[in-house]
Amino acid sequence: MDMTLDPSPAAAAVQRSPGYWTTVGRRLLRNKLAMLAALVLLALVLMALLAPALMPADPYASSILKRLKPIGTEHFPLGTDELGRDMLSRLMLGARLSLFMGITPVLLAFVIGSALGIVAGYAGGWTNTVIMRLTDILYAFPSVLLAIALSGTLGAGVGNALLSLTIVFIPQVVRVAESVTTQVRNREFVDAARASGASSLTIVRAHVLNNVLGPIFVYATSLISVSMILASGLSFLGLGVKPPEPEWGLMLNTLRTAIYTQPWVAALPGAMIFLTSVSFNLLADGIRSAMEIKD
Repeated sequence: MDMTLDPSPAAAAVQRSPGYWTTVGRRLLRNKLAMLAALVLLALVLMALLAPALMPADPYASSILKRLKPIGTEHFPLGTDELGRDMLSRLMLGARLSLFMGITPVLLAFVIGSALGIVAGYAGGWTNTVIMRLTDILYAFPSVLLAIALSGTLGAGVGNALLSLTIVFIPQVVRVAESVTTQVRNREFVDAARASGASSLTIVRAHVLNNVLGPIFVYATSLISVSMILASGLSFLGLGVKPPEPEWGLMLNTLRTAIYTQPWVAALPGAMIFLTSVSFNLLADGIRSAMEIKD
């Protein structure tokens, strides 16, 4: 299944003013669903940061005698895994790697893809052709297959998984960045700046960036949920995080044999992935709606 998001309906670029962003902030705060998603994500981030202080047990301590305890067991409120390790502690500590694996590739792709897309959109001509044709080569592959192929070639590990996911998302960001930059390049205020003798670097810094980074950022935010699912999938397949590190996708893999004996315990990592992905999607949708202000 291709999990690539369609970047074609890029937000129309308009000249942003401080009043515009104030309005966007107020509209976002009035979106109860987006604010609920933001609170959930904030709680997850705090849980990840404070995990060492909040964990009720050692997430690496195993005991065969305590393996696969059900939810609600004394001293193990969320049960134990296949090696008798505390599920609550592992889920809390696992939030660190899962969020890191979900956010970092998108952040890197945002920086690299925005730079390439802005250059392609503003320069046009052969520069645009070279960048966009190279982008199209990677964009032609489904995200899942490309991530698996790259990780399988590079080998398992956090670093290789991050590199693979970054490469997967760069073409998507480039397409959006090039689209919105092309729109801004043809607007009157850019023509006026060009006619006044301003250099291309000055025009890009003073006029283009202010207008294109918003739509690109909104689109990149919507990619985080996809990144989390892909990162978890790579760990599930043994191409991402290595044992015994707690990561939600890897935990799903190790608990898959317990699905018939302790299904609720085995489903906990999947539930965390689902909750986090949905929250990122809802927040991205809220930001997109808040930015759709009619001029």
